[in-house]
Amino acid sequence: MFKKTTLALGVSVTTALWSSPAIGQEASNEALKEAGGFTQAVMDNLWLVVAGALVFLMQAGFAFVEAGLTRAKNLANIMAKNLADMAVGVTMFFLIGFTIAYGSGGGDWIGGFGDMLLLDSMDDINLIAALDDDGNIGPALSPAATFFFQVVFAATAVTIASGALAERTKFTTYLIFAAVMTAVIYPVVVHWTWGSGLIANMSIGDARYSDFAGSTIVHLTGAVAALIGAYMVGPRLGKYGEDGKPRAIPGHNVGFAVIGVLILWFGWFGFNAGSELVADEFLAFLATNTLIAAAAGVIGATIIIWLKTGVADVAMAGNGALAGLVSITAPVGAVDPWAAFVIGLVGGVIVVYSVLAFDSIKIDDPVGAISVHGTCGIWGTLSIGLFA
Repeated sequence: MFKKTTLALGVSVTTALWSSPAIGQEASNEALKEAGGFTQAVMDNLWLVVAGALVFLMQAGFAFVEAGLTRAKNLANIMAKNLADMAVGVTMFFLIGFTIAYGSGGGDWIGGFGDMLLLDSMDDINLIAALDDDGNIGPALSPAATFFFQVVFAATAVTIASGALAERTKFTTYLIFAAVMTAVIYPVVVHWTWGSGLIANMSIGDARYSDFAGSTIVHLTGAVAALIGAYMVGPRLGKYGEDGKPRAIPGHNVGFAVIGVLILWFGWFGFNAGSELVADEFLAFLATNTLIAAAAGVIGATIIIWLKTGVADVAMAGNGALAGLVSITAPVGAVDPWAAFVIGLVGGVIVVYSVLAFDSIKIDDPVGAISVHGTCGIWGTLSIGLFA
């Protein structure tokens, strides 16, 4: 069985190497060259930038999904919010979010503030690594590469809420939410986990919290914000009849939605495989598990919705793919391909029942974001204990 040590909390391992002085000494480019690891370090940084670019592309996928599953009159608002997610997200994460998540000198609750505006204060592009007790140099990532990869994750977390709030949110209000989410809420959750904070330091026996690429840290965090927001703004006009039963409000372009799902599927290879943080032989395994789980999610969702309605709903099948992707995000580095298939298949089944359940309690989620990222985010994290 291919396995990777997941109890190291995925992304926290290497980011902690340069963000915390307690981890080890700094190794300059010259030291890396002397140790013969400079070429590998450059490849690691290159891979992290490529993976981050793939995750950046996921913003286009979210935009297409939201646009396709909502009415045409809201298209401009949907696109503006997705553009704002990246602009506001990058700005706020750079100004304060990154140091809250990973800043050196912090405690269990938040990171230290000594690394604010880190990119603005860099005098060079030296790679930062850790030296073990024998003087061996570990993985080396530049601060810029680390920030680049982490900031697109922050933008993803806030975008998740956008779909659930579609068609009834003021743009200015949404901008405030996006700023708070990427400056404080998401970074605090990251610090507790990947940033070696509160939850990372908890254990039950030898077991510690594990979330390789963010089923809970990214997706459930975004989904909780989406759930709270959808509850506060209430359902769209006409969503529920006088008898209280939900009515379908069809999106204006299912083709957009399918294109969006495929873009997200493609970008997820960067999301999951990029969380390995280094360019090694394990990347293909991570990408394969990601691919298999998404395909299984489509199958699971399609079968269930067809059995319940007699129609193979394309939009629900697309949500099945996303459900499989979210479900495998946490355990992707810890399970065999057969388990990835089962995890994705169950995720596809879960998302159908979850969407119907939220509809029945009058939580109006036009794109199913709460179910895809929330319910399946929980399932994905729990699946580590079942299959790893």
